[in-house]
Amino acid sequence: MGSGTQATEVTQATEAKEAYTIWITGLPGCGKTTIAEKVYESLCKLQGPAVKHLQLDKIRKIITPEPNYTEEERRIVYASLAYMAQLLVESGISVIIDATANRRRYRDLARSLIPRFIEVYVECPLDVCIKRERVRHAEYAPTGIYASAGGGGTVPGVDVEYEVPLHPEIVVRSDIMNADACADAIVLYVQEM
Repeated sequence: MGSGTQATEVTQATEAKEAYTIWITGLPGCGKTTIAEKVYESLCKLQGPAVKHLQLDKIRKIITPEPNYTEEERRIVYASLAYMAQLLVESGISVIIDATANRRRYRDLARSLIPRFIEVYVECPLDVCIKRERVRHAEYAPTGIYASAGGGGTVPGVDVEYEVPLHPEIVVRSDIMNADACADAIVLYVQEM
């Protein structure tokens, strides 16, 4: 093996070691996707193309085109998402995920697979999330989530429990900070990491 090949392998190993995953979690309507998009834009300016945004609602259209949001389906979807992120990080590409992942175990699986894992909790009161969700125009997210809640459905925070992160690396309050300020706080953490 020539010295050029060894140098390439060392560079690739260093890049993979430096890649990370940011998982942005919170109730539906808290602003995860908007914040994630702004973080993605900022990190692309800083790091170039070695950053990817995995938007769960977009990915779910492929994995479960007709979702029923059962616990088993959620387990499969979130495990798939964590594995996608792991593969990208191992290839030296940093990942931003925006996904509710209402159970801690879904996010903890990703943390166990990815050495440089940053959990971001977007804290926002349920009533604010409900108001926002009524008027949002998301391209991939289902609409009217909260309108169907309370009747034994599958809405996190209403019908099924949303387990707040116990030790997130970052907490941003989207009810008192705008999306730009939330994104700036996340990007600053990454830069100081």
